[in-house]
Amino acid sequence: MEIIKRLRRLRKTETLRKIFSETKLSISDLIMPYFVVEGKNIKEPIKSMPGIFRYSIDNLLNEIEDIYNLGIFAILLFGVPEKKDDSGKNAYDKNGIVQKAVKIIKKEIQDIIIITDVCLCSYTNHGHCGILSSTSNFQSSVSPVIDNDATLEILSEIALSHAESGADIVAPSSMMDGQVKIIRETLDKNGFFDVIIMSYSAKYASNFYGPFREAANSFPKFGDRKSYQINYHNLKEALREVEQDINEGADIVMVKPALAYLDVIMMVKEKFNIPVVAYNVSGEYSMIKAASEKEYLDEKNVVLEILTSIKRAGADLIITYWAKEIAKWLKE
Repeated sequence: MEIIKRLRRLRKTETLRKIFSETKLSISDLIMPYFVVEGKNIKEPIKSMPGIFRYSIDNLLNEIEDIYNLGIFAILLFGVPEKKDDSGKNAYDKNGIVQKAVKIIKKEIQDIIIITDVCLCSYTNHGHCGILSSTSNFQSSVSPVIDNDATLEILSEIALSHAESGADIVAPSSMMDGQVKIIRETLDKNGFFDVIIMSYSAKYASNFYGPFREAANSFPKFGDRKSYQINYHNLKEALREVEQDINEGADIVMVKPALAYLDVIMMVKEKFNIPVVAYNVSGEYSMIKAASEKEYLDEKNVVLEILTSIKRAGADLIITYWAKEIAKWLKE
């Protein structure tokens, strides 16, 4: 009689399952994103993202101290300015909201790793990630025409202003061709050789971004972003984008969103010898929150399953709005 291979032996107790887990999620894997606004004593809830807020710098500082004490050592900052214009000039203002926040946070919590989003969508009055060409307008229903090269100059100014304020990592997210190259050249030219570039290399034109656009006040006023973000049908195109960013000087590459793009995360990790970050985006967060509030699922266990799957696919780090909760759960 053939002996049964009893693979269940390694799964029969909680302790055995823990010590034989092939993929382990840890607090140091997490990056917490924040939305920062002008003013004082502001903690403004975001309707579509329960538990997530827009913070003024003073309240943001308190929040960051809390997560730092939990063992989360990296944050990603998004600025939500009071004023917008067609060129997004407040994005590179040396006294802009992100620049001020970075300076204050670094002064108070020197060891925190500050990542800054380098884009224009929150700063332009049209809500797009680049400068519009003269053929685009608010009345049009078609996708906008972005002036790629004019946008590059502004992105480099934004990145430089963030570096001058003390950012450890700048993260270009506008998906303009050549953005990493010009940012790296600008940083190096100004002596910021050690500032890291984490590029949103495989950023898809996804349907999962709606809650973020509420939080960052960055809904496009016309058209969509499909002309510059990646077609979600494509994998090979994403790999070409990642390879180009690496060749231009990216130190870290990102896949965004995460849950619907686990195959992309895996392929990027297998193909390129570089740290990979996955962004567990707002739509993924809000769906689980909505289902858990109706008690259709157990939020904690579902979230841990999702984040572990992202890690298992190959992500070295995960940007997630659950970072604070996960840190508490992992400490239990």
